[in-house]
Amino acid sequence: MTEFINNFEESNRLRGLAHHAIPGGAHTYAKGDDQYPVLSPGFIAKGFGSHVWDVDGNEYIEYGMGNRAVGLGHAYARVLEAATRQLQLGCNFTRPADIEVECAETFLETIPGAEMVKFCKDGSDATSGAVRLARAVTGRDIIARCGDHPFFSTDDWFIGDTEMNAGIPDAVQKLTVNFQYDNLESVRVLFNRFPGKIAALILEPSRGDDPKNNFLHEVRDLCHRNGALFILDEMITGFRWHNGGAQQLYDIKPDFSCFGKALGNGFSISALAGKREYMKLGGLEQTGSPRVFLLSTTHGAETHALAASIATMRIYQDEPVIEHLYHQGEALRAGIDQVVARHGLDEYFQVTGRSCCLTYATLDQNRTQSQAFRTLFLQETIKRGVLMPSLVVSYTHSDEDVARTVEAVDGALGVYKQALENGVGKYLVGRPSQVVFRRFNRQSAAERTLELADNA
Repeated sequence: MTEFINNFEESNRLRGLAHHAIPGGAHTYAKGDDQYPVLSPGFIAKGFGSHVWDVDGNEYIEYGMGNRAVGLGHAYARVLEAATRQLQLGCNFTRPADIEVECAETFLETIPGAEMVKFCKDGSDATSGAVRLARAVTGRDIIARCGDHPFFSTDDWFIGDTEMNAGIPDAVQKLTVNFQYDNLESVRVLFNRFPGKIAALILEPSRGDDPKNNFLHEVRDLCHRNGALFILDEMITGFRWHNGGAQQLYDIKPDFSCFGKALGNGFSISALAGKREYMKLGGLEQTGSPRVFLLSTTHGAETHALAASIATMRIYQDEPVIEHLYHQGEALRAGIDQVVARHGLDEYFQVTGRSCCLTYATLDQNRTQSQAFRTLFLQETIKRGVLMPSLVVSYTHSDEDVARTVEAVDGALGVYKQALENGVGKYLVGRPSQVVFRRFNRQSAAERTLELADNA
């Protein structure tokens, strides 16, 4: 792929305005300027299928797809048509809309392990609703979360257990503890350390590899033997691993599961699903126990988002969406692996994850994870018309997209190899990107210089 010159004039103008008006310059930390190179599009103007155009008119093949929220492709016609028809009837009323029932029934048909569902707007609402309900059911306070999984919620119960815990009371921070994925002993240790105090365990079914040694089932059984509940966060796996979620693929029924992201193909909708015996505690008919304020959001059942979700779920039921995600992901992995081998970079650049949800690792001369080399790689692929914070494909990623992406990666890795030999600072324009969860915003100038020198 021929390298082209990106013009970021309008993006750069908007950056200053954005940071003046919006803390962080964006409403999602993962979309912030600190996650991308200096030479990158700051703002996207439109998207169609697997391509996006920034405010300066530059076109990119996109991977990441709205932080995995767009599974079918941007502006997917059948979804847009359903949402538009519903919007013409209004989107929010004083009483429930009939489409709420239709969407709930469609969801329960799609996710066979779920018995009741409540919709909300984002993943944090869903997981925090599950946590609150688990605490109400068990009468316990402590939540155990998988420390190998990067994000569960913007709420205190999770953020208090991260580096960005400023503003979270110490008492709240102590109510969340960690275990490791595929490490059953780490779960046993927690139950022994906090007997009768753990309300629930929450984890993603998988980050890529399948669970080993019946891990999910063993953890669920261990939870139940100790009086705790078992929560699966299916925000990512839900509409990628299998139409019915990873829980169907792995044949496991959780007490609660949380869905979102691709549930509405980019429209704002998420779901807390679970067993009827627990979910009904947030209803109007239970007696003999206190009511649980489960989820109650003004915009949680906006009708156009529900219409988009129904259309999305039916497309997944009717068409080979999941099969396409796996197929294109496998082709992408194979093509990039060949390029990596040709450059002799097997120990420095690695494609990881499940084929339907790939990512990559960028390693420095010491074979350790490097933000500087990640930033360089992003810089060079952006130059070649590909925006790839991850390698997450959609239903609209074509064979041509994959071929052009492999070509762009080939060119980028040529620069990457030179940077390994001569120092990343000679090729990277500006500062490296940073991880989201960090206690302080900026490294000092001396620290940044040292990082670049270490990679020289």
